[in-house]
Amino acid sequence: MPSEEKIILQRVVENFLSTGSASDAQVKVTRLPDNKTSCVEQIGEDGRSIMLNEYRLDGKIIWVGYSSRSQTVYLSSKTT
Repeated sequence: MPSEEKIILQRVVENFLSTGSASDAQVKVTRLPDNKTSCVEQIGEDGRSIMLNEYRLDGKIIWVGYSSRSQTVYLSSKTT
């Protein structure tokens, strides 16, 4: 994963976990239902699978994926 994507994901995850806000000034952020590990991004007639990776921060776990095609971060909280 390019370092720019890592920086974007880190910023969005830290903001979401500290404030609960699924938003960002530079990219679109889409909140998915809890415990999702993938989603299908629809752009026109084309569908594309986005696989989410697990991030751990301050004892919290969240699933996060990034689409460079649409510049969208996808978030899903992990619940037990």
